[in-house]
Amino acid sequence: MARLRGVEVEPILILILCVSAISLTIETRVVPVPVPVPHLLQNHEKPSSNIFDTSKYGILQLNNGLAPTPQMGWNSWNFFACNISETVIKETADALVTTGLADLGYVFVNIDDCWQAPERNSKGQLVPDPETFPSGIKALADYVHGKGLKLGIYSDAGLFTCQVRPGSIYHEIDDAELFASWDVDYLKYDNCYNLGIKPKERYPPMRDALNATGHTIFYSLCEWGVDDPALWAGKIGNSWRTTDDINDSWASMTTIADLNDKWAAYAGPGGWNDPDMLEVGNGGMTYQEYQSHFSIWALMKAPLLVGCDVRNMTAETFEILSNKEVIAVNQDPLGIQGRKVHVAGIDDCLQVWAGPLTGHRLAVVLWNRCSKAATITAQWGALGLESSTSVSVRDLWKHQDIVGDAVSSFSARVVAHSSEMYIFTVSRSEI
Repeated sequence: MARLRGVEVEPILILILCVSAISLTIETRVVPVPVPVPHLLQNHEKPSSNIFDTSKYGILQLNNGLAPTPQMGWNSWNFFACNISETVIKETADALVTTGLADLGYVFVNIDDCWQAPERNSKGQLVPDPETFPSGIKALADYVHGKGLKLGIYSDAGLFTCQVRPGSIYHEIDDAELFASWDVDYLKYDNCYNLGIKPKERYPPMRDALNATGHTIFYSLCEWGVDDPALWAGKIGNSWRTTDDINDSWASMTTIADLNDKWAAYAGPGGWNDPDMLEVGNGGMTYQEYQSHFSIWALMKAPLLVGCDVRNMTAETFEILSNKEVIAVNQDPLGIQGRKVHVAGIDDCLQVWAGPLTGHRLAVVLWNRCSKAATITAQWGALGLESSTSVSVRDLWKHQDIVGDAVSSFSARVVAHSSEMYIFTVSRSEI
């Protein structure tokens, strides 16, 4: 969700808490058992980044049983902005099912800003816009649930939403009860018009109100990363925005990836870093750039929330969003966020990103952010492996096993503004 279009909003008012409906129980946010990857480096040979570090995991207090893996689905804002209606939402739900995306895990249908009427009713309740949502949200939730999907809704931890609809601050209990009565499954909670009150004070009341309803609702904080929510939001929500809003450009996507990477050690089952929604398919980047966007978001265990018009996807867009092997990296139950482990080249534009998976495996992305094609090498030292370790290598975009016994390093030629994504599996003899 972006800020108010065309209206000056003071910086102090800009904090987004985007929390979703997929989190874990309190117990699931404790530090996990160390990853059983063999032949880790000894003290004399340390990697540049500890990809196994989960020491900063928070303790989730939502206790709503959600988000064992990052949430997947669709959100209305990136493509439709305020041009939404119950018809658009229903047709999107239909398209998620008929295209097969729902079967791949894209189950949340999330309505962003502008579903509300401009004012609360005489009882002080939020009211759906009678022109665009004449049947109401409960009827829409019933329709979406009938498709086997889940419905998400949007509000704001301030006096108004970013598009100047009624916010939920000081109305948390009433609004949470209303959302629960509508059978809503997900709440994205934004940060506009926040009265200058710190987010640590404004976001817990909605958590408590949602818990009190007895209805399970994924809580997605959209605080824009202003107060470093990775440091505290794990005690409040199921996901938290770590960055400003994304836009459909290479510069925005790469910048946001770097910002989100800083907080890798703080994410895990029950609560995830959120670098904002996917722009894949909206037309502002090339196929190779969108493929990199999807690969890095999957590796970072970011929410995979489609932001395009899924009713009218190109074959290339569908190919990216439906890559089962890349999705499986994102949804791997180990739940450790992949991170940048090595850089080289001008302005560090040749990059290796990696993260551990279940089954003695690593996900590795070779990302060329330079303006020319180049060879990128992943050294075992950067991956936390001893140089003598033998691994097999599978290409997740070509869907091919390409090397059976790589040792010490692996290299690939990568074109400009593109990436290659692999699974490295440690040889059974090494385990």
